[in-house]
Amino acid sequence: MKTLMRYTMLFVAVVLSQSAVINLRLAQAQEGKIVPYVPTPQEVVERMLELAQVKKGDVIYDLGSGDGRIVVTAAKKYGVKAVGFEIDPERIKESKENIAKAGVGNLVEIRQQDIRTVDLSGASVLTMYLLPEVNLMIRPNIWKQMKPGSRVVSHDFDMGDWKPLKTEHIKDGSTWEHTLYLWHVEAGKK
Repeated sequence: MKTLMRYTMLFVAVVLSQSAVINLRLAQAQEGKIVPYVPTPQEVVERMLELAQVKKGDVIYDLGSGDGRIVVTAAKKYGVKAVGFEIDPERIKESKENIAKAGVGNLVEIRQQDIRTVDLSGASVLTMYLLPEVNLMIRPNIWKQMKPGSRVVSHDFDMGDWKPLKTEHIKDGSTWEHTLYLWHVEAGKK
C-alpha cells in the first residue's frame, strides 16, 4: 500500500510540474500580446467585409491581423488597399507568405506594431477580433482618429455602451456561432 501511495504521489508531482512548465511556456509565448491568436473562420471574414459594405477606394485596417486572412480577402475580393497590424513575428511571417501566395502584395501591407499605438486616421473600415477590454481601450482612438462615416466591424465582442448600428449572428462550417457588430463613426463622438 505504501508503494502505491508513493507512486501516486510521484505521478501527481510529475503531472503538476509538467503543467507548470506548459503554463510558463504559454505565458512566454503570449508575452507582449494583449490578445491571443484565434483565427477568424473564412466565412466570418467574408461576412465582416460584407457587413462593412467595403467598396472601391476604401482602406481596410485590421487590428491583430494574425495570418492576414482579412486583409488578403479584402484585397482579393474588393481590390482595396488593406493594412494589417500584428505584433507576433510568426504571424507576420505567415501573413507575408499568404499575401505572396494570393498575389496581392501591391495592395496589402503588414506592419509590426502594437495595436494600441496605431494611428487609425487612414482607415475607412476597421476590422478586429480582440477582447472586450481591448475594444474599450481602442474605442477612444476610433472616435478621435477615424473620419465620420468610417465603419468598424468587431468579431464576437462589442464596445460597451457604444451601441452598434447592426448586430448579426453567423454560424461557421463547424456550426459555431459568431456575433458580428457594426458601428459607423459619428462626427463629434468623444
